[in-house]
Amino acid sequence: MLPRQTIAAGPVVLRPPTGADAGPIARACADPQVARFLPAVPVPYTLDDALGHLRDAERAWGAGGASFAVADAVTGAWLGGAGLTPPGARGNGEVGCLVAPWARGRGVATAAVRALAGWAFAHGVRRLEAPADVENLPGQRLALSAGFRHEGVRRAAQARRDGTRGDLVAFARVHDDPGDPVRPFLPAFPGGALCDGVVRLTPLTAADTGGYHALHGLPDVVRFSVPPEPPDPAESARRCREAGMRWLAGERAEICVRDAATDAFAGHIQLTSVIPLLGEAMTGYSTLPEFRGRGFATRAVNLLVAWAFEHTPLARIIAGTSPGNAASHRVLERAGFAREALLRGLLPGPDGSRLDDLRWCRLRPRA
Repeated sequence: MLPRQTIAAGPVVLRPPTGADAGPIARACADPQVARFLPAVPVPYTLDDALGHLRDAERAWGAGGASFAVADAVTGAWLGGAGLTPPGARGNGEVGCLVAPWARGRGVATAAVRALAGWAFAHGVRRLEAPADVENLPGQRLALSAGFRHEGVRRAAQARRDGTRGDLVAFARVHDDPGDPVRPFLPAFPGGALCDGVVRLTPLTAADTGGYHALHGLPDVVRFSVPPEPPDPAESARRCREAGMRWLAGERAEICVRDAATDAFAGHIQLTSVIPLLGEAMTGYSTLPEFRGRGFATRAVNLLVAWAFEHTPLARIIAGTSPGNAASHRVLERAGFAREALLRGLLPGPDGSRLDDLRWCRLRPRA
């Protein structure tokens, strides 16, 4: 059994919950964000549900887990909850944390989870897991900030509210990990976007699925895609839904190109094939017909490469084009890329054929 005690965690304390916490719990769990990512939470959430949660918390302690209230260290006011499941068959625990809407943005969740993990390890736990929905980017950032490492995606691991199954991102921390915050190799855009006054780049999200799918279904885009096949609607939806998770994992940055004046979806650009050891990544881009001939692609490439060289350790950005794609050649030349090599038969083509790839490169400027 884990001891019931209060744990100091900087601006907050973790303490066993009390009946006085029921009101704040009910208000916090009525938040749509909580309902979205915690499908077991009743909707609507009532005071009776909060009282039931407190009874469940009592049982968690008796079963070998822990359920804490996260409270303000000075006033004692309830700010959220943090818990640890009883060890499973392999002896691993799972942590979870909920922070009230009025307490977010203050480091409450990170402080609570870091303290809870340290306390659990001090009492014999050897591995802690922190799963998060693939679209729950705040939850994934919390795991990284608390020293948990990304380990992959657990497919169809969670029942959704609508009866379907959803994927979970797996994070874990073991007892001898240093516990330092895990810094994403690809940081977020400063202020959430990049803009030069004409073009604005924003992270691709599920809300962009329609524009993304329409763009990548255009015959002249399909022709130069790898492989040269139109996307399946479900695959387009999955790619947009997972884009934020893949970015945080350092695998790739999927980005919308927008008209800065109207915010209209104008195209797509990405930073992919990221190889940290080499300091190299690849970019690729497409624009809708109505935005071509206006310099949008070149502006997007320049914005993305400038960000990569300023905010990541990348030293080399490459691009590949069909030898006959003169329009893409002009984009890269205007964006400061140089032709580097012709890789013969590199890419899969139609009907089992192989296609050549003309490779381009732009290097980080010398100091």
